[in-house]
Amino acid sequence: MTAISEMQLLPQEIKRRRPLVHNITNVVVTNFTANGLLAVGASPVMAYAREEVADMAKMAGALVLNLGTLSAELVEAAILAGRSANQHGVPVLLDPVGAGATPFRTKAALEILNNVRVSLVRGNAAEVANLIGEAAAIKGVDADGMEEAEAPTDLAARAAHRIGSVVAISGREDVITDGETGYVIHGGHPMLTRVTGTGCLLTSVMGAFAAVESDILKAGAAGLAFYGAAAVRAYAAAGKRGPGSFQTAFLDALAEMDQFPVAEDAVIRHKIPAGRGFLQ
Repeated sequence: MTAISEMQLLPQEIKRRRPLVHNITNVVVTNFTANGLLAVGASPVMAYAREEVADMAKMAGALVLNLGTLSAELVEAAILAGRSANQHGVPVLLDPVGAGATPFRTKAALEILNNVRVSLVRGNAAEVANLIGEAAAIKGVDADGMEEAEAPTDLAARAAHRIGSVVAISGREDVITDGETGYVIHGGHPMLTRVTGTGCLLTSVMGAFAAVESDILKAGAAGLAFYGAAAVRAYAAAGKRGPGSFQTAFLDALAEMDQFPVAEDAVIRHKIPAGRGFLQ
C-alpha cells in the first residue's frame, strides 16, 4: 500500500475513533476550531486553566498549542499541558501564531519549544523563520512576502533540523518535512485567507490526524492534503460566492472528507540532500 493510499483511509479512522483533541487556542478562532474538528469527526475540547490542563492533556489523542491571543498565563498552561502530553505519549502540535511580530511572542514560542517535546510545528514562512532566528517580515500575525524571498522547502528543512520536529509551512503550496524526507502538497484555495481562523483550524485538524496515525510526517501530510482538497470543494459548492458562503461550505466539505479522494499528484514526496531543501 502506498503512502497516499494509506492517507486516504485516515479520515475514516478519525470518524471511527473520534479522538479527543485538546486545544489551548486563541479567542478569535475557538468556535470555528471546535466546529471544524466536529466536522471531521474528532472530539474537541478547549481547556486553559492551569488547574486542569495536565489532566486533560493526558486523556487526549493530540494536544494543540496556539499562540494567537497570547498571555503569560497561557504560556504557563501550555507548558504544563505539553509536559503532561509528553509523559503520556500524546503528540503535541505547536502553531506559533505571529512569532516574530513582537519579542514577547517569539520568546513565548521558544520557551514552549525549550520545555515541551513538540511533534509538529505548523506556521507560515515568516513564523517558522523567526522561530529559528532568521529575519522575516511579519505584519500582525500574517507573513509578509516571505514566500517570494525563498523556497519554503529549504526553510522547512532547516527548521526541522534545528527544532528537532516535523515542520509544516503553509502557503501557495504546503510543505512538510522531518528534515530528511517530506511532502509538497498542491491544493487549497485563496478563499482560505479571507476567513479568519482557517490556519488555526488547519493545525487542529492535523492534530486529529496525528491522533490516529503515529507517523507524524504522514499524518501531517494527510491533514494538509485533505484540508486543501476540502477548500477546493467548498469554493465550488458555495457557487464561487464570498467568504460567508465559503465558510459554511467548508465545514460541510470537512465533514465529507472521507467521501472524496485526494489526487495522487496533489501530494508529492521528496527526499532532501544533506543540508538543503527538497530535490525530486
